[in-house]
Amino acid sequence: MLLMSVAFRSIRLKVTNYPSGVERRTVILTLQKEEADVPDIIQLLPDHIANQIAAGEVIQRPASAVKELLENAVDAKATSIQLIIIDAGKQLIQVIDNGSGMSEMDVRMAFERHATSKIRAIDDLFRIQTMGFRGEALASIAAVAQVEVKTKRAEDAAGTYLEIENSVVQKQEPVATSNGTSIAMKNLFFNVPARRNFLKSNASEMRHIVDEFIRVSMAHPEIFFSLTSNGQQLYHLEKGTLKQRIVQLLGNQYNSKLVSAEEQTDYMNIYGFIGKPEIAKKTRGDQYFFVNKRFIKSPYLNHAVANAFQEMIASDSYPSYVLFIDLDPSQVDINVHPTKQEIKFEDEKIIYAFVQAAVKHALAQFSITPTLDFDLDPSIQQLDAVNKPFTEAQKNAISSSSIYQAFTQKHAAHKIDPQYKSELKHWKSFYEAGQPKQEAIETNETTTQSAFQKATIPDQTYTQLFATYILVTTEKGILLVHQQNAHERILFEQFQSAFAGKVMPVQKSLFPATIQLSLQDALLLDEMLPDLQQLGYLIEPFGKETFIIQGTPADVEEGNESFAIELLLEQIKHFSNDIKYSKREKLIRSLAQQRAVKAGKTLGQTEMKQLVESLFQCEQPNSTAGGYPTYTELKKEDLQRLFGR
Repeated sequence: MLLMSVAFRSIRLKVTNYPSGVERRTVILTLQKEEADVPDIIQLLPDHIANQIAAGEVIQRPASAVKELLENAVDAKATSIQLIIIDAGKQLIQVIDNGSGMSEMDVRMAFERHATSKIRAIDDLFRIQTMGFRGEALASIAAVAQVEVKTKRAEDAAGTYLEIENSVVQKQEPVATSNGTSIAMKNLFFNVPARRNFLKSNASEMRHIVDEFIRVSMAHPEIFFSLTSNGQQLYHLEKGTLKQRIVQLLGNQYNSKLVSAEEQTDYMNIYGFIGKPEIAKKTRGDQYFFVNKRFIKSPYLNHAVANAFQEMIASDSYPSYVLFIDLDPSQVDINVHPTKQEIKFEDEKIIYAFVQAAVKHALAQFSITPTLDFDLDPSIQQLDAVNKPFTEAQKNAISSSSIYQAFTQKHAAHKIDPQYKSELKHWKSFYEAGQPKQEAIETNETTTQSAFQKATIPDQTYTQLFATYILVTTEKGILLVHQQNAHERILFEQFQSAFAGKVMPVQKSLFPATIQLSLQDALLLDEMLPDLQQLGYLIEPFGKETFIIQGTPADVEEGNESFAIELLLEQIKHFSNDIKYSKREKLIRSLAQQRAVKAGKTLGQTEMKQLVESLFQCEQPNSTAGGYPTYTELKKEDLQRLFGR
């Protein structure tokens, strides 16, 4: 309990007037005291500082503002929404919609904290079906950016222009504008430079913006969406079906790889699409769950889908899916996190069971066994045997042959016409002439083995076990080297040396390969191009989602360049949530894993020798960059103890 040595005599309530004649009832406690031994230390924060603190929860980066503005446009029942970005949102984020618009009073109130059109009573919190409802987003945006708003309702003759900076209204006046709302936020975190300094590179921030754009636009295929960045249109999404929207956003490769999933019950409805097992990835990239059209993150439901795919995909792979769950809003609490992406279900077990059943049912309807294609290849149809008639003369000639009769007469397939014996004898003599006598084989068996061993095994022996381990004998005992882990360590240190200035050998392609990526992957690759160049990759942008691979490191197999880049991007995304490593270290870890010789690869004596010698020239030869051991050692004493000696 806090004891205060202050006696209070009265509490006075004061009501101040809101500017421009709008009444704002702000209650201020004025505490009049008789005596105070210590000065007061607790004060009410000014509104603009309180808004900046709240903005830290809601607006963490440009993508956070994009999410809030897009959701407000959806709530305004817009049928067309445009997102315009400059400098990855640091300079400008603008959302233009053709929705319901706001009155002069509403646009002013919208930027007050806890001002909302969706909540009237406490029970409304448990019936939320719209996107934005907390009344914090616009107030938070106005606290950390310079905001300009143009808005107009269909029934109004003129619209309203509002300009706000640091939570203070700078200008409000009538304006001629089209129906709907345009909100432009400029110079994000201009008044909080410490927050601005923590923003990532433009490519990184843009990837987060694209993620939020995809999540909102995917949930509303009935709305036109566009995304323009620095004057270049990245997405132009016409209204259509859910499948069309998925293909528009995730790429044409999904067009024939999606399986429809739909289950309807009295408690909830599940619908959407799941990717066929063959397109499972090493990362969780293309996994989307929506509850009442709101994107959510739920490891619990991800596990339900993964269980349904059990034994259909590798244990380290993840299925792709876009699934929507519609249920009574009272059965779910979406007010548990400022970003509203984490929610709580009233009965999680029922949801889990329904999701798993829906996915299993969809997979059962989709046959994963290969089907036979009975359509003949056009080149085969042009062959003489297919398109020329089989004449009666040809038929008689074939049916009169002894071979035909041998296979058509009952019990005669083993019979051979005497006229063919001469030919058989010729082949038999040829075969016998090339074979040594059995006695010679038995007599010289040991000698041959010894000669083979002497001819192929050098003084220092390297033995491969299970096409995975290299057994090396030393003066002190034996070493058992894991070939993949060892090669990962070698490559990792080579890449580190490349960034320290050591030039990597490059092989230029005679016929450069072209690679087409999704927008998210294109942004990721564009961000990594300078580092990749130091590692021997010569890659140039060729359009917004296309790249030309002009050259690769010398040990990358020719013709495999595009696959190598796609695999690298998947591995980079696998490391994306690990904040322990820098962007550059994630890159070289991914490359080392990708290009290391894999377990199961048979190696020759020279390859094994080079691998082991290179390992022990490393600065840290005992483990991979991820901490896995590269070798283990058994000394002579250890071996003797194993046999009780």
